[in-house]
Amino acid sequence: MTEPDTSASELAAYARILTEVCATGRRLSRDETATLRAHGERAAEAGTGLRALVRDRLAAAEEVRAGLDRAAAGHLLTAVTQAVDAFAEGHERAQRLAIRQQEAARREFIDDLLYGRNDTGQLAAQAERFGLLLSHAHAVAVAEGPRPYEDGSAVTRGVEAALIARFGYRRILLSTKHGRLICVAPGDQGGFLRHFAKQAYAATDGGRVAIGRAHPGVGGVVQSYEEALNALEVAARMGLDGPVLHAADLLVYPVLARDRTAMADLVRSVLDPLRQARGGARPLLDTLTAYFDTGCVAAEAARRLSLSVRAVTYRLERIHRLTGADPADPADRYTLQTAVIGARLLDWPARPL
Repeated sequence: MTEPDTSASELAAYARILTEVCATGRRLSRDETATLRAHGERAAEAGTGLRALVRDRLAAAEEVRAGLDRAAAGHLLTAVTQAVDAFAEGHERAQRLAIRQQEAARREFIDDLLYGRNDTGQLAAQAERFGLLLSHAHAVAVAEGPRPYEDGSAVTRGVEAALIARFGYRRILLSTKHGRLICVAPGDQGGFLRHFAKQAYAATDGGRVAIGRAHPGVGGVVQSYEEALNALEVAARMGLDGPVLHAADLLVYPVLARDRTAMADLVRSVLDPLRQARGGARPLLDTLTAYFDTGCVAAEAARRLSLSVRAVTYRLERIHRLTGADPADPADRYTLQTAVIGARLLDWPARPL
């Protein structure tokens, strides 16, 4: 049965071209090639696959051969080969255009969604085109790589293909923004975003992925996206290890940074005396960071800092003398550790407070 796009007029034009070409053994003319290329484009636009298109044209070529003499029939294979090339070129060109248009629509929707450029009802209607039900909770993952992610690049296509191969076309929206790769997925399907993080990291041989918490509604997508971005920023400032960050695990940092004035005052009050040390505050601040990150184990902190345990112990004693707070004392430790976190969040002492 003929596909909807293979109209009688197109098949008749195709048969006529084959007959005329075979009669002389010439190649397809420029106009004939353009005509057949247009057939391929219209087939793609109508949703007909290239395989079905070629199958119909081969069947039509069999009918043409029945009416050719032996000499003309000898040219049929060459003519059909040229025709198939023209069909395929037109079909592929139309598909590439459709993909570019879809990517542009997806980018525009992502911008509208994350910046609230349309009303909630309009966004919800647009979301359904991409398989999202914004009345449900969604979570957003944001990937940063050594190089910017780009729409249509091999890396982006590879991540998308891996997701489709694992989960199929199921309510996942993938796009790029500001060189980052963004994935929006249902909040009750954490496996989607975990697999996305794994694939995004592997595709770039590095980088980092942050996953926001799941929230309902249009505003929930925006909130989850902002949480993921904040997690990436916090990780960069705090020097956190690990390729995958969960915003839920980092909630303490936004809380501490919420009152910037109070945090800056704490850092100045507690840590400013470290500036008096030879070499400035940075070596002693790094020592405190390593000491707290290793659970206050001096030997492990020394290993991280490539120092002797004796040198680390000396530095901790020096910190005690300068600040009046003993890192080994539980009562002083909380104040010192909070101040150290504040210094990392505020990029002190590199930036004056």
